[in-house]
Amino acid sequence: MARMGARALMILGTASHVGKSLLTAAIGRILADEGKRVAPFKAQNMSLNSAATPDGLEIGRAQALQAEACRVSARAEMNPILIKPSSDTGAQIVVLGRVWGQVSAADYHQRRVEELFPIVLDSYRKLAGEYDTILIEGAGSPAEINLKEHDIVNMRMAQAANAACLLVGDIDRGGVFASLLGTMELLEASERSLVRGFVVNKFRGDPSLLRPGIAMIEDRISLRCAGVTASRLKTGAPWRGHGGVSRVRMVPIAPCASALWHSRTWLTLRTSTRWRWSLSWHWPLWSGRRMRLLPIS
Repeated sequence: MARMGARALMILGTASHVGKSLLTAAIGRILADEGKRVAPFKAQNMSLNSAATPDGLEIGRAQALQAEACRVSARAEMNPILIKPSSDTGAQIVVLGRVWGQVSAADYHQRRVEELFPIVLDSYRKLAGEYDTILIEGAGSPAEINLKEHDIVNMRMAQAANAACLLVGDIDRGGVFASLLGTMELLEASERSLVRGFVVNKFRGDPSLLRPGIAMIEDRISLRCAGVTASRLKTGAPWRGHGGVSRVRMVPIAPCASALWHSRTWLTLRTSTRWRWSLSWHWPLWSGRRMRLLPIS
């Protein structure tokens, strides 16, 4: 796919609910306040929580919030496929904001997804032709090998957009190093080459106890740690049917000093549609410049 002037950064996760949506929103606000024309994109979202665009179309709520973070209007191309589960084996499919049909899980993954992928690519092309940067969010894990042949939301999309990828792991649920290593091992070599760094999300405790693990996993997967986030979980903005992270603190942990997130970073989600930000980040994947965002109300 031609890049059409837009850079693409993709936020991948080792699993669902590791913090991809919130990090995507935060990066979007930073770039928007730097004067960049930035937009979110998620090829396929599975959620019963949806939002209406200004023209009355339906997309995932996370993409609507990300659009507001990017200071742009939400539109159907930002989430061209929305899957709304109706049972353990069936779902309603919403395409470009309108109901497309009711399908079984097997039928969707084995046949329907291939006929819908051209719509995904067309949506991405439209956004890439209008914005400087597209922030692409993955879904679940890119290493679901039982579904990977027909997965259009993770590495197939990353390759189509030639996106630089950031892999996010959740230490709060345990096993973060194994999940990072396992995810990278299950990717093809061409896919691994797109991953530029990783984030350890939702850390609690003494940062000095984490440093040896960071150093070891950097060596094992040949990637730099882009940052470590410490979090306090509260009932906050609803992302996909549950309370989200309402306060996140980014903390510097050596050897991450020159990585993606550096020094103190605070983000507070006050409601589902308004938030306050105070951030100070590095962005070495592209320009290496420090970006600052002062608190706003």
